[in-house]
Amino acid sequence: MSSSTVLCGYGGWLPKHPAIYKAFIDHLIQRALRRSADSTLHEPAVAAFGEAIQGDPVMKSLFDQVFLQVDERNKVTNFEHLLSLLDCIIVTAPKYEVATDGDGNVIGEPIGVPIYLIFDLLSNTAAAYDLFRMKEFNRALKALLENWGKFLMEPGSNLTLNTTDQGWFGKAGITSLETHLGKYSFEQTYKCPDAAADNRGFTTWDAFFTRALHDGVRPIETIDNHPVTYPGGLHTRAVVEPTLIYSACESTVLRIRRHVKQHDQFWLKGQQYSLYNMLNRNDDYAKFFEGGTVYQAFLSPLDYHRWHSPIKGTITDIVVVDGSYYAVLPDAGADKGDPDLPEGDPHGALIRSQPFLTIEAARVLIYIKSEDINIGTMCFIGVGMAEVSTCQMTVKKGQTVEPGTELGMFHFGGSSHALVFSKETEFHEGDEIKEGKHVWVNSVIGVATHRQNSE
Repeated sequence: MSSSTVLCGYGGWLPKHPAIYKAFIDHLIQRALRRSADSTLHEPAVAAFGEAIQGDPVMKSLFDQVFLQVDERNKVTNFEHLLSLLDCIIVTAPKYEVATDGDGNVIGEPIGVPIYLIFDLLSNTAAAYDLFRMKEFNRALKALLENWGKFLMEPGSNLTLNTTDQGWFGKAGITSLETHLGKYSFEQTYKCPDAAADNRGFTTWDAFFTRALHDGVRPIETIDNHPVTYPGGLHTRAVVEPTLIYSACESTVLRIRRHVKQHDQFWLKGQQYSLYNMLNRNDDYAKFFEGGTVYQAFLSPLDYHRWHSPIKGTITDIVVVDGSYYAVLPDAGADKGDPDLPEGDPHGALIRSQPFLTIEAARVLIYIKSEDINIGTMCFIGVGMAEVSTCQMTVKKGQTVEPGTELGMFHFGGSSHALVFSKETEFHEGDEIKEGKHVWVNSVIGVATHRQNSE
């Protein structure tokens, strides 16, 4: 089944209330000022990142241009200021931010991706488009992010997992965590080492972020318990019984595109966005999937972050692709009719660039071959978005999987994913599967049939 709530357009990546965004940035700047009063030394990982940038004339020049081009609403004044903010972030875990709105009401929202928020406006510039895609830049940034990721796996990183107003298990925090859990509570949905404890027994932030589901809360649906409405006489036209396709992630539907090409301009105006690039410039795979279908959905920082197999089959190949973390397609801001931001607001370019991230961001490609004629070989793409974005596989090449078998997980960071089907497969999404719809992992997202005369 699907949860009944339709997510907002930015799905928890940007605070819904501008007051929360402002409070987070303002509080972070104050923390950085207090820290600089006590010490002028950067955290070692931040210092190494700064030295890598400042030691490269091209990257240094591009960063200078970023600060000249960025929107006036940006509060990160220069590169040294950016480093001082990073100093504060990488020694703490993400927390819940509390603020007061214009009417004097106390409001709160989780800040799940704090580094993204300080890069948000900076990334939406022409100079950042060049800089943030450079291998040298992402190599330096990866070292910084991995250092923070190591901290988030250590005891002591769980201090924000508490029941205070700024804790993830406070009244407002737990409400956010349970937004898309249906009839279940957080404790009923996830395996908590100690459900009665303030921190629910999670000894590290990473353990909380990669939490596992209880058995039975996301059951695999079948034809018997999930009636399927076949579009336009599909059932009678099918060569064999249509095959159910399952959601690989707890996620929000972003795009579905058919008849995709090896090299094409789709999803994004004026941008080359191709199977060839999505599949790590592998000609054989790009040719195989040419003419097929791509289904893409993204995960909120509050979502369950493990991936499950959408089909029955055998893992034939696994490819890990290094990529960028904060590269976006610079734009003129939110479009007219944007669900969350006023027209022209420059915030959130990373979220508006999600399809682009399947060719640019750090990602993993898992190829699954099915004996089912309706499916054949398909590809799952796990896409890291911002922050640590570590993709961990829990399957290996040659392993047989069933629908719902765990494939891997995202460690702290953001994420999107795509399912790629060949031209031999005709994917028919379910009536509920529309852009902006939040769906549960293991729920049916559609059916597949063998496309006749596909040669």
